[in-house]
Amino acid sequence: MKILIISDSHGHIANLKAVMEIAKKSGIQAVIHCGDWDNIQSVEAVLSFGLPLYTIMGNADVEEGLEDYLRSNATKFDPYFLKFKLGGRRIGVKHRIKKDDVFENLDVVFNGHYHSSESKMVNFLRFVRPGAIFNGINFAVYTTETNDVQFVKDD
Repeated sequence: MKILIISDSHGHIANLKAVMEIAKKSGIQAVIHCGDWDNIQSVEAVLSFGLPLYTIMGNADVEEGLEDYLRSNATKFDPYFLKFKLGGRRIGVKHRIKKDDVFENLDVVFNGHYHSSESKMVNFLRFVRPGAIFNGINFAVYTTETNDVQFVKDD
């Protein structure tokens, strides 16, 4: 299963739509957004493509009603730390990772906040940061079968 990983869109709807067009043409089957949507219109732009959405809130998600909208419209949502199983993988999503965070029983953790892209393995756990949408066409594609990630960067 191919999953689109995006983050830190900060209301940049044009870039969100461009990334979603690429994803749809590439056979993406689900979308994970790692927070910092900025507004409900950004969520609507992603949902309009008809793919399942798994998401959290970020520190810049302060628009009134955004949390309720995500809770009602996302396939899976948690404001702070989302954990779920998809494509046979145990997935965690958190906006900002801190040193004292504990990640048990997961195969991969996706996060945003830092506006840069990175993939690394720590104690057999993959950590992936896709980059920031508001900076350009920056995202990652995660393949569940191989636990592999590919980046597209245009910042």
